[in-house]
Amino acid sequence: MTEDHVQRFLIGDVEVLRVVEWQGPFAPAAALVPDCAPEVWQAHEDVLVPEHLEARGGRAVAALQTWVLRSGGRTVLVDTGVGNGRERPGNPLFHRRQGDFPGRLERAGIRPRDVDVVINTHLHADHVGWNTLDAGGEWAPAFPRARYLLPAADDRHFGPAGGYGGVTQPMDRLVYEDSVAPVHRAGQTVLWEDAYRIDEHLVLEAAPGHTPGSGVLRVESGGERAVFVGDLLHSPVQILRPECSSCFCLDPAQAARTRERVLERAAQERALVVPAHFGGTGAVEVRRAPHGFSLHRWAA
Repeated sequence: MTEDHVQRFLIGDVEVLRVVEWQGPFAPAAALVPDCAPEVWQAHEDVLVPEHLEARGGRAVAALQTWVLRSGGRTVLVDTGVGNGRERPGNPLFHRRQGDFPGRLERAGIRPRDVDVVINTHLHADHVGWNTLDAGGEWAPAFPRARYLLPAADDRHFGPAGGYGGVTQPMDRLVYEDSVAPVHRAGQTVLWEDAYRIDEHLVLEAAPGHTPGSGVLRVESGGERAVFVGDLLHSPVQILRPECSSCFCLDPAQAARTRERVLERAAQERALVVPAHFGGTGAVEVRRAPHGFSLHRWAA
């Protein structure tokens, strides 16, 4: 799909739209998922190339995107990408980025005032960037009517109470101050722990490991199910080998345990798995396999 394309599908009565901020070759596959041996990537090139892995060059293909859900009369955004004009030193893709993501949302029929709920599955830079806009030299909430649902454990870790993540990543303080703190000051945040029900179809559940507060969004409607897993998965290779965590996981062992648990339930329930960064059609059903899970059916 092109960056300006909007993908739509239904989960029962819940409409899902996918709006892409950017997609393309992202990082060397061996660096993105360092626990995964090169021969595993090679053995599965038939399902990875070209939408998730370059045919030549060895880089993983990824997308920065927002999933928009229309449920129970509400418009819900799942993650908000990188944003424009951010100071992100050390990351050329994110640093002072300029793009037309708000225009893409509007062309998909989503105006800022239409948004009722914003979910940040966790508080990394590429999941909170469009939380805010530059309003005359100050950052302000981009969605003036929305409740922003933030994982409390991440807010403690990445916020001032946790020393901005111990400043292990220089970006952490910058990300919090331009994309999270302004929403707190506006009184629009809800901090949640363990689980949080949004409506009869949507519930957030804790899924720690990638970050302390990483969460997944479960959707159930009309006998159909999906789970939006954020950065629990960066590549389909982690479905095939769920013990392999990404280089961005703060607790790789816990992330692997969480990934196994979430994928096991998805396989049992025949739920569509919707990661934050997959290219291609972006979502897939999984089934249990001898050494992990298999890619059963991609979303239409």
